[in-house]
Amino acid sequence: MISDSVCRGTRTESAIRKVFGHLGVVQRRQVHKRKNILGHLPERMHASVSAVLTEAWSVSDAAVAQRRLERLASALEADHPRAAASVREGLEETLTLQRLGVKDTLYRKLRTTNSIENLNSGIATYTRNVKRWQGGSMVVRWVSAAILESEKKFRRVQGYRDIAKLIKALEWLEAEDEAAAERVA
Repeated sequence: MISDSVCRGTRTESAIRKVFGHLGVVQRRQVHKRKNILGHLPERMHASVSAVLTEAWSVSDAAVAQRRLERLASALEADHPRAAASVREGLEETLTLQRLGVKDTLYRKLRTTNSIENLNSGIATYTRNVKRWQGGSMVVRWVSAAILESEKKFRRVQGYRDIAKLIKALEWLEAEDEAAAERVA
């Protein structure tokens, strides 16, 4: 599973699909998606729309969540078409963890990019005084050293006990993909 952490959009997703095929699943950042949607709405609507988003992303059944988000998009369409488009854009990718059955603490941790952003911040801090980058190998050495230094500050992912369930869900997805390929052949 890949978290859409570095940048969002078609380049990232197409690269993931190119490398992993149908098995490359993407989880969109719900916090950022919420900000994007609310950015297209007047302030008076923020609380109600935010409540719908929170409720939809809290439901464990991805199909129910998708119907609620589609209903929200339909309700916004007439007066706020850009907000409706924002809800629809990448909608399925905001529900990937729910489709895979990830719940509770692990769900809350993986639906954001805080972990990768903390690593990126550590790399930026470690390399901020380098003034003259002298080629790609120097970049690799410094970034590698920064990652090793940042690793000392890493802590266990909250919800780590449920990672085995996530792995089983991904293995099931792979088995389903292989079975579908065999049926076609």
